[in-house]
Amino acid sequence: MKNSIDTPPPAQISPELVQAASTFAALGSEQRLMVLNALVRAGPDGLRIGALGERSGVTGSTLTHHMKILTQAGLVRQERQGRSIICAAVAYDELHQLSQFLLRECCADTPASENDHG
Repeated sequence: MKNSIDTPPPAQISPELVQAASTFAALGSEQRLMVLNALVRAGPDGLRIGALGERSGVTGSTLTHHMKILTQAGLVRQERQGRSIICAAVAYDELHQLSQFLLRECCADTPASENDHG
């Protein structure tokens, strides 16, 4: 019979972890990262869908597919202006929080003596 003291408790899945996993899944494609990078570089005014395709190298139905995934993840928005579709990155704060999610517990399980580099 196994000693319960030796068995660590199961990890709790927090809502923050679920959200981070969902966002990382949306970013899990080189093409989606190129699209998001082009939109971040364009700034808050965004780009027309044609210009986005030119800058990212992703066009047509493939771009539409990737924009749908990024939009569902809350990373970008699309809006119609006249006959044009304007796409923009909207989740600058969320992207910052995502990086902080990864880094905030850096070295938390390392003994303090191993963290002291000075």
